[in-house]
Amino acid sequence: MKKLAIICMLIPSFIMYSQTKKNGTIYIEHPAIKVVEDMTQAFVKGDTVKVASYLADDFKAYNGMSNNPDDKGVDKHQYLKQVAFWKDNVSYLSIERAKGAYPDALEYKESGLWVQTWDYLKGVHDKTGVKLNMQLHRLFVINDDNKIKTVITYDDGTVFDAIGQARDVRTNGTIYNEHEYINKVRRMIGALEHGDIEKGFSYFAENARFSNLDMPDGETNGLEDEKSHFKAFLTAWTIDAIDVVGYPDYLEYEIWGGKVVQSWWKLRLTRKSDDKKFTVPLMFTHNFNDEGMITRERGYYTTSTLKD
Repeated sequence: MKKLAIICMLIPSFIMYSQTKKNGTIYIEHPAIKVVEDMTQAFVKGDTVKVASYLADDFKAYNGMSNNPDDKGVDKHQYLKQVAFWKDNVSYLSIERAKGAYPDALEYKESGLWVQTWDYLKGVHDKTGVKLNMQLHRLFVINDDNKIKTVITYDDGTVFDAIGQARDVRTNGTIYNEHEYINKVRRMIGALEHGDIEKGFSYFAENARFSNLDMPDGETNGLEDEKSHFKAFLTAWTIDAIDVVGYPDYLEYEIWGGKVVQSWWKLRLTRKSDDKKFTVPLMFTHNFNDEGMITRERGYYTTSTLKD
């Protein structure tokens, strides 16, 4: 009975291995890999002559992200024009192996020699300043002369969309210098100037988050924590005034529908322990929800000067 059970357990393994079929060999080192990587670095340098030396005469390049079933790709001449375009329009271009990745050469029994790479592309578009920072996956077909016959590229097309959009002038909403949300920020600042903690924080939603430049990146406080910090602050300091600098703006964005008040102030303080005076420049952005409550406060200020 025990032998029968073992045989039954082994049957699925036999079936699985009988269904496998080898279709070639994968190499971690291969002359074709060097061809691909050398061509890539020539591309980065914008050396069209050197890039051309690695390409077959019948070379074709395809966009792997294209959903066009009739896509005929670009030929060698067009591809070399792309190399020149990158050189003329992108600064600080680099294409390096992605962290932890390495290329493979795949020698198929029926479809020939392929090289696949996983790289990281970086650069800055000259005209728009858009940062190129994206994963790059490419498949290369290598012919018998060790020339690149085909390249299929998979990349982040949204980066190129951003470049295209940045070439045009377009609006992204409306800026107001007078608005009820500006008035709310003024009332909130006025209440805190006079130590009225309950009124000052009544303009914030219960789930509001707070941050400033003294906090680690990504860290925020909740509403009750912020109120506690402010109460503790008032035990050591007297707020003499919080004076507006310039005027606040309310920005109502089209994209993502943001509602933001940005404002600039001078916080004038007296330290209770020695009556020393301090002035701290402040900048705030306050995000509002659809109910008109503040959901996010970002304070662009530091209290490091108060330690003198």
